[in-house]
Amino acid sequence: MLARHCGLDPLPTADRPARLHGYLQHGWNVGDGMAPDHAYVTGTPLLLWSERTRRRAWSMGRRETYVVGSPWAYLVAQTPDSGAPREGTIWYPFHGWEGQHVVGDHERLIAEIRATEPGPVTACLYWQEFAMRGVRRRYERAGFRVICHGHRGGRWRDLDPHFLDRQLAELRRHRRVASNRLCSAVFYGALAGCEPAVYGDPMHLEGEDMALARQVRRRWPQMHGAKVDVATAYATAVGELGADRLIPPAEMRRLFGWESTA
Repeated sequence: MLARHCGLDPLPTADRPARLHGYLQHGWNVGDGMAPDHAYVTGTPLLLWSERTRRRAWSMGRRETYVVGSPWAYLVAQTPDSGAPREGTIWYPFHGWEGQHVVGDHERLIAEIRATEPGPVTACLYWQEFAMRGVRRRYERAGFRVICHGHRGGRWRDLDPHFLDRQLAELRRHRRVASNRLCSAVFYGALAGCEPAVYGDPMHLEGEDMALARQVRRRWPQMHGAKVDVATAYATAVGELGADRLIPPAEMRRLFGWESTA
């Protein structure tokens, strides 16, 4: 999305995206925007989604920070909504990752979803849970449409440059977006015009300190519940995703070290 914004080929070679100078925030989180399990080279710029994230990073001692807006905010701005009718809910169950599996009762969560959602439900599973036949079948047996946006890839391997495009198309098919944890997908859906919701068993990762999950609920109470105020949620998503801080292509090329490719 960012290379597209700058008028560049996002895949200048067969298997490598445009390289940038700095660490770009990957997903929404409650801290400085960076993954806590990664080491970072001192002095390398942090390219953050929002002013809110930059302030949190500053409070944690991060100084070389720049607000550039999230790739999602650029994608939404680049892709006009067709205005086609929306129906039902796309639900994102809290998921694990390659280093930690999620622990929780999927049947209990499914029962709450069925009791809460008024229309058809699409369950979007992370690729790891989607590959687990037992987990996937639980949602299929509930009568949900079950999908996966794709594999996230990493270190320039198994990359999927159209992951977010597919996610936006799916979100714009649905009237609501929901999860059992406040996460990137809920903010993405709110910015894309969905009515967001966060409810149900929050589940947890193996060995996770649940104090962080409770902190998220305390700091963003307006995003929690089976029904939330849509205008307030949208304004919150704008702030967290940096949709009000998008930068011009020339500035982005300079900041990312892409001037020689312009």
